[in-house]
Amino acid sequence: MPLVTTTEMFKKAYEGGYAVGAFNVNNMEIVQGITEACQETRSPVILQVSKGARAYANHTYLVKLVEAAIIENPDIPIALHLDHGPDFETCKACIDGGFSSVMIDGSSLPFDENVELSKKVVEYAHAHGVVVEAELGTLAGIEDDVKVEAGEASYTKPEEVEEFVSRTGCDSLAIAIGTSHGAYKFKPGTNPQLRFDVLEEVSRRLPGFPIVLHGSSSVPQEFVEKINKYGGNMPGAIGVPEDQLRKAASLSVCKINIDSDIRLAITATIREYFAEHPDHFDPRQYLKPARAAVKEMVKHKIIDVLGSDNKI
Repeated sequence: MPLVTTTEMFKKAYEGGYAVGAFNVNNMEIVQGITEACQETRSPVILQVSKGARAYANHTYLVKLVEAAIIENPDIPIALHLDHGPDFETCKACIDGGFSSVMIDGSSLPFDENVELSKKVVEYAHAHGVVVEAELGTLAGIEDDVKVEAGEASYTKPEEVEEFVSRTGCDSLAIAIGTSHGAYKFKPGTNPQLRFDVLEEVSRRLPGFPIVLHGSSSVPQEFVEKINKYGGNMPGAIGVPEDQLRKAASLSVCKINIDSDIRLAITATIREYFAEHPDHFDPRQYLKPARAAVKEMVKHKIIDVLGSDNKI
């Protein structure tokens, strides 16, 4: 199966009451772990590349890794998506360079400037058969070059979404309902709650339109505890409760971004491996269990959170 856009994925997800997992990739082991999990669970998947990933691994290497995953996992729909495209030039480079989907993140701009930038990307992308995700509202937290202080975060205003989608022509919309980037999303002792009232009002105003959640890693505590046990220092790392993500997936949310959980799984596994095998030095020895940890974590997300298993 060749690389696909998210159009058909989202149509099926919206009608089926589930979400497609969007996982950020940076190297071969992450790509392998994710796609092997999707192949075994018969789940569609979106492989995301951020500006930071392109700087780290090189655009060409990442595209070729995804092409290899398509060959090795021929039965699953795979989309290659630019996560948090900061400007038109980056989006254009990814469109020209083989991506099937891009995100233009103009959420920090005034409304009209966000519309203008998003529309420009949409026009170029659609002319090249690529779909576009845009964003309204700003999430707190840190993800690569995206850094927003908690006090500067803002929920999406439902009264703006119809005009924004109409004027930009975007294919999906990322909204802010209380999720947050990074592993330190909420303070210890708090009871994180997503703003389902905002999501429901957005859905009412945009019936049938795919909604996206960023900053939706759950920060599994078993990984945090393992990292701390084996020399790490991550006190107070708390994520979005999985039951709330499952509820969002049953509504109009068709794409849920999961990033920090993968990094935590890899880091926890490698720290444990080195503690138990201090004399080992071959990267293949410690990256193999790290890849397996990513695979198992992704399978859990697909089955228990996204509900996207057996959907192809």
